[in-house]
Amino acid sequence: MPADAPPVDALRFSGIAKIFGGVKALDDVSFTVGAGEVHCLAGENGCGKSTLIKIVTGVYQPEPGARMQIFGQDYAQISPTQARKAGIAVIWQDLALFAEMTVAENIAFETMLGNRPRGVSYSRLRTAAASALARLDVDLDLDARLGDLPIAQRQIVAIARALVSDARLIFMDEPTASLTQSETDALLSVVRTLSARGVAVVFVSHRLAEVLEISSRVTVLRDGKLVGVYPTEGMTQSRLTELMTGSSFAQDVMARDPTGSDVLRVDDLSRAGEYEGVSFTLRGGEVLGLTGLIGAGRTELCHTLFGMTPADRGRISLNGRELNLSSNRDAVAEGIAYVSEDRLALGLIQPQSISDNTVLAVLRRITGGVGLLSGQKQEATVAHWMAELAVKIGKPADAVSTLSGGNQQRVVLAKWLATQPKVLLLDCPTVGVDVGARAGIFRIVRQLAEKGLAILLVSDEVPEVYMNADRVLHMAGGRIVAEWDPRRTGLSEMEAAVYA
Repeated sequence: MPADAPPVDALRFSGIAKIFGGVKALDDVSFTVGAGEVHCLAGENGCGKSTLIKIVTGVYQPEPGARMQIFGQDYAQISPTQARKAGIAVIWQDLALFAEMTVAENIAFETMLGNRPRGVSYSRLRTAAASALARLDVDLDLDARLGDLPIAQRQIVAIARALVSDARLIFMDEPTASLTQSETDALLSVVRTLSARGVAVVFVSHRLAEVLEISSRVTVLRDGKLVGVYPTEGMTQSRLTELMTGSSFAQDVMARDPTGSDVLRVDDLSRAGEYEGVSFTLRGGEVLGLTGLIGAGRTELCHTLFGMTPADRGRISLNGRELNLSSNRDAVAEGIAYVSEDRLALGLIQPQSISDNTVLAVLRRITGGVGLLSGQKQEATVAHWMAELAVKIGKPADAVSTLSGGNQQRVVLAKWLATQPKVLLLDCPTVGVDVGARAGIFRIVRQLAEKGLAILLVSDEVPEVYMNADRVLHMAGGRIVAEWDPRRTGLSEMEAAVYA
């Protein structure tokens, strides 16, 4: 290439369309990534982001008429093997690593693969792994078992594995969803290192602040169509939200003074190694925020309030009566509901229908006179809550796995609201949910509070509790270390304290 020739783009795709069963998942989309660029792919769940990534990586083939070029090479079609050989890698949210293998084995095991069986050279494997980590300016114990590492370090292992495969364009799907702010900062530093060394990175994230911080351009999709490609310089979160959703959302602090009496009271609650001396009250009609870094003890506290793990000492009282919770069944019977942060594993049974998931916690209430489930009662319960929470579904008999993340979360809410709880524990209710669906979920939360429900809103995203809670508790090291009124404390002050 002549010295004055422009650099070859990592990726140039145009006229990309994909149809599934008559539905256009992508419609005439163009997507370009420069060599060494950090680029963001943004849009709500269901907008076509995953479909586009799968076309780039050869998992799906586009409709006829698409034009595809990777590092200057034209392709009429591309297979996963061709994409990998061309230097494309994807780090999915589940990472696809091997928990029982070492760091070195996870990074470099592909170097040992071949058409014929052969012995494993552990020295060559370790050398390849060490070289990949060095390119990231990261030092990890090559002999550490991957399952013993925190999620942030596993992300680094996944990136290093891509580099061993000579990746020159890496897609990262929600890489910071489970990371603390400090871990996120470290990962973004690694992304900058990749970019500086000529590796292009496509960043997919629902956290718009980090999208604007790390990327130079953002491609926005909506309903399978290209909205546009925009420089991130000068872009704001609210403007990006409007581009993604076609709507604007209020950014007002929702805090107000609840008028209800104390519903839940926690006194000196402690559990060794998890939390210590936790005390607070929660009033009827109040949204009480609880924030702090991952590992602060927030989820562990919720597990105790829901009867899943007993406290070593302390008291939990509901409407002035002390509770003795030995199981989550006890908690449900007392009127406590819990929306877990892990809806895939703990909130829903993915292969089962929307209808069955909705009534899972109230089976006794919908049985007929002979102890069998009443189809009529089930149908009425499901219809009521799907309408009440505006859940977008095809048919109640469809598998809940067919829904978007936001609608799945509404089904989880429906399941627990059907129990008619007095207290609702919401543990990171918007994990993996796009910005438009988040706004809808928080509208529901506020409506429930206005009807008198006492709500504990747990989140590691400080803006969520700042905007949506009446009071905010800060938990660190297993203790409540501060209490704030969002009307009197600024967001920057809260974030500085939490992320310190």
